[in-house]
Amino acid sequence: MRRADRLFLIIHSLRGRRTAMPARRLAETLEVSLRTIYRDVADLQLSGVPIEGEAGVGYMLRKGADIPPLMFTEAELEALVVGTRFARAFAGSRLADGASAALAKIEAVLPPDLRERAAGTRIYAPFYKDDEREAHRHLIDLLHGAIGGRQVIAFDYSDKEGRPSHRAFEPLCLSFWGCAWTLGGWCRLRESFRNFRPDRMSGVVLTGELFTPAPGRDVAAYTDAMRGQFGGMD
Repeated sequence: MRRADRLFLIIHSLRGRRTAMPARRLAETLEVSLRTIYRDVADLQLSGVPIEGEAGVGYMLRKGADIPPLMFTEAELEALVVGTRFARAFAGSRLADGASAALAKIEAVLPPDLRERAAGTRIYAPFYKDDEREAHRHLIDLLHGAIGGRQVIAFDYSDKEGRPSHRAFEPLCLSFWGCAWTLGGWCRLRESFRNFRPDRMSGVVLTGELFTPAPGRDVAAYTDAMRGQFGGMD
């Protein structure tokens, strides 16, 4: 279980309780050690979540506390909704589904009035389905997976002048510029960092070869190179 999911479940388990929940019971429910529960609760307390209690006694939320409004302002919730809409419209299925699932978890514990206001934002990212769009989403998912799995990819590329080339590439990150995606990483043909637009790629395949980013060829070095080139990279 991811730590973010575990922290969410700790808060959810404590909501509405009139008596303290023993740390051991939380540990058994989440299938982690007592030490992990103690550390997670301490981190939640430091971040401002109003959890009362201590090790050996148990934990509960402070009486009258309503977690979502304390954790998120209306503007923050609107940003989450808008971000989910953009992910659904422009990202791959993996990110879109993940964003929607995360938002559903938040909405599940929101008071009705705050949930209604957050969902009522008038910033939209129109979403539609066609063969070209679905192929693009599939490609973004493939590239995203290659980045996470540190897998070398190969593809044919046509630059803005229409000149073709074949590349073996170590993918490090994806960037969205508002109108197009770019894939950044180490190009073995040019032996330097390069950015490629997925919509100009064809025949993208996973080669089966894994790579280990070396100093000077990792994402930190790539970011530094792009910061020098574009004046900013966040």
